[in-house]
Amino acid sequence: MSTESVPPESTENAGPATPDAAGEPGTPDDTATARPGPAPADGASTSDAGTPPPARDAEAVSEGEDGETPAAESEAGTDAGTDAGTDAEAGKAGDGEAAAQLSEAQAELAAQKRERERIERRRAEKAEPIDSGTKLSGKAADLLAAVRAVEGGAKPPATVFAEPAPAPRRPAPEPERRPQPVTAVPTADTAPAPAAEAVEGVRGVLAGGGAPETLAPQAAAALGEGAEDLLREDPWQLLRVPGVRPEQADGFARALLGPECAPDDERRGRAVTVWLLEQAALAGHTALELPALTAALGRQAVPDAEAAVQSALAEGDALVFQDALDSVDAARPGGTAENGANGRDESGGDESGGDESGEDGEAARPVRVLVGLERYALAEESLADALARVVNSLAKEASARWESVTAGASGSTAELLRAVAGHGLVLHTGGDASRAEPAALLTAARTLGLRAVAACHTPDGRQRFTALLGEQAADGAVVTVAGLLAGTEGPGRDADGAFALDLLVLLDAPQLDVESAAMLAESLPDGARLVLSGDPAVLWSAGPGRVFADLLAARACPQVASRTPDPGPIGELVSGVGIGELNQVDAPGKEIVIVPVREAGEAVHRTVQLVADSVPRAFGITPEETVAITPGHGGAAGTRALNAALKERLNPGPGRFGGFDPGDRIAYSPAPGRTVPGRVVTADADGLHLSCADGPVVVPRERVEQAVRHGWALTAHQAVGSRWPAAVVVLPGDAAQTLSRPWVYTAFGRAERHLSVVHGVEQALPKAVAEVPAKPRTTRLPALLRTQVPAAE
Repeated sequence: MSTESVPPESTENAGPATPDAAGEPGTPDDTATARPGPAPADGASTSDAGTPPPARDAEAVSEGEDGETPAAESEAGTDAGTDAGTDAEAGKAGDGEAAAQLSEAQAELAAQKRERERIERRRAEKAEPIDSGTKLSGKAADLLAAVRAVEGGAKPPATVFAEPAPAPRRPAPEPERRPQPVTAVPTADTAPAPAAEAVEGVRGVLAGGGAPETLAPQAAAALGEGAEDLLREDPWQLLRVPGVRPEQADGFARALLGPECAPDDERRGRAVTVWLLEQAALAGHTALELPALTAALGRQAVPDAEAAVQSALAEGDALVFQDALDSVDAARPGGTAENGANGRDESGGDESGGDESGEDGEAARPVRVLVGLERYALAEESLADALARVVNSLAKEASARWESVTAGASGSTAELLRAVAGHGLVLHTGGDASRAEPAALLTAARTLGLRAVAACHTPDGRQRFTALLGEQAADGAVVTVAGLLAGTEGPGRDADGAFALDLLVLLDAPQLDVESAAMLAESLPDGARLVLSGDPAVLWSAGPGRVFADLLAARACPQVASRTPDPGPIGELVSGVGIGELNQVDAPGKEIVIVPVREAGEAVHRTVQLVADSVPRAFGITPEETVAITPGHGGAAGTRALNAALKERLNPGPGRFGGFDPGDRIAYSPAPGRTVPGRVVTADADGLHLSCADGPVVVPRERVEQAVRHGWALTAHQAVGSRWPAAVVVLPGDAAQTLSRPWVYTAFGRAERHLSVVHGVEQALPKAVAEVPAKPRTTRLPALLRTQVPAAE
């Protein structure tokens, strides 16, 4: 790295360093993204691919949400296929080996029957059975029994893990399947508040169990109608409230249930299972592998982990899937199954699979069983369906009109234009400078008279992309993703609920989570084109899934890699980080400066000095145009400490409005994972009044603590999607274990003209760049796409 090292100045006012973790799990801004961290002291990791902070057990359960499962009929079909396959094997019995196989199959079926009878008895004992659980057919028990057989060295029934036949190409969905227009982005601020009577009822239950009464509004909102009765009947439902951990729910249950409370209570096992899946979603996973989930349940003192999973499946709190993997996929640690089969396919398995592959090959086939929440499972399946429709619905003659604009283009721009001319779905990769190519595409499409719009994830990204378009930026050509989905920006929707678009260009595609991606893809009309453009080296989405990376891995559509490099010393440095190299870069204009520090207190002191004095004096960049980026909110040099020091220097005040004063620079989070910059205007009985990039916002008083932070210093997850003229990246010594290549790449890439690195991690920085890639996420999208979209040439 270039380096003009700046010798440390006097640090007599810096204060001593405080040993603390650099990152803080459980914040609204960062918990939704899987962030590398130190191995927990209690050994919570269950995978070799990475280890999470101890506050998030679900991050540990895998390296790579309730309601009635729509797969009941599919699972019943699989059961029937299993029975038929067993009968076919029985017909072949003619010698001792065949008879042994028959006996094993009969024993397996008997075990499955007993398991189903047990579940039915338990349901009958309940006064009010749950409808969603009564429609399941026992597929969960089949899969778990088969997994136990594989782990024990025995051969499972052939048809349980038979690879389903490829799903037929699906026709374009009917108009009623598309989402209808909405008036606002659904956020915690716009969601209807629970009734006061419901909150008071929940408050009484919480007080009786010794839980903080301040949780009453959240609990009433999370549990919905009948929350009071639900908590009395099942105290562990308190785990559905964000921030509540199993040990806290256990204490609440003991206070309410008394001697009836036991570790092996079926209600506890089911609630902890759902909690782990929800924590996994916060870490970016859309599902968890069954062995990892059962191991995590064991660490939470659930005596019978498999029974807990079965209970959650039977009640419809979770869904189960199976992916049949190729040997190459099985050897890839933490990876997703690109060649897997959709375990909820309606074919229910192929009875002839064993005959075609042979018994030896069948027994050797690696299989993974996944458990996930319905919310994300349905989102991934809807996304796969919608993308298949986008790929298949483009008319063949649609490319003819593009010849006039592709003829005069060159380089990567020409490649992108030709790919979009002939295909409904195209992926485009590159750094910030490559955004000129999607800008040229949008201009060409609008020149042809097409209804074309570009969507960015942040207001800053929208502003920067608009500047590239010039005159073509008029008429709402560039919008934000949130505004497009809400209907407050963009062309609106037609009578069928689809966007009135012929082409949608989505920038910053790695930030797209599976739910947002499904809503966008489902909203495209038949025959429209979708271009996903972004830098695959930056941090992934805050929400579950890794849509852009999964699509790149699935090779389900053309991919255009930009050859336009980011300019200057900062671009050269960031490009090297992207390939795992921390290079020495010449920076004659002091575009990159390294500031060594010895302790966290000194790091805070030097950061304030750089933002308030050094950078404005040397480069003419004001403190308002400079951002400080640090690995986490907590710690002696986290965002809290840095923002307190920067506020004292840049806008001192008593913080009368919940710690804020007029003029404070803030980061407003209307939803987890989404950050909007702004400033405090004033406060009154209605709440805190902000001036944000999207317009004025009033945050209710009860939401201020959760949704508003000071914004001079941000985490890299908050900063992704935006850029500033200058960035000060703070790396205190206690951040060494949290660094990764995507984090460094994202943080360094936020600077346009000047980058200062407050460096206190010594060799941990080059080691992270060279050796610590993105933490894998467990997803099903590649397997779902493979059954519907053929791999692109």
